[in-house]
Amino acid sequence: MQKERAPLSELGLKIGEVTQLTGLSDSTLRHYDSVGLISPSKRSAGGFRLYDDRDVQRILLIRRMKPLGFSLDQMRDFLDAADVVRGESSASERAQAEATIAGIREEAHARYAKLQKQIGYAEDFLGTIDALEG
Repeated sequence: MQKERAPLSELGLKIGEVTQLTGLSDSTLRHYDSVGLISPSKRSAGGFRLYDDRDVQRILLIRRMKPLGFSLDQMRDFLDAADVVRGESSASERAQAEATIAGIREEAHARYAKLQKQIGYAEDFLGTIDALEG
């Protein structure tokens, strides 16, 4: 009798599948694992990294923080704080986590505004280039 295979979500996603979902390279994911930013929830019998849905969501948060120039430490602080806010914690732990998130939020807004300004400059420059061609 053939053993039924569990759905992929129960087994976990291999690193190549996660790279397709997130747009990050396998070397980036391995680096994040080596520095403790994101670790796969499971390993296969052969030692392959297996990521669950929660892992992929954390990776997507990191991917969203990357273009804003946050450091790995800031990303880790944010992820840790988000875990505290979503889970059960003491009032003091929750307050500290909320303060961390507020700081990251403020910084994200400032960095986003700076990027918008840079995009405006890029659009102006492209307009100049286009005008020269025509």
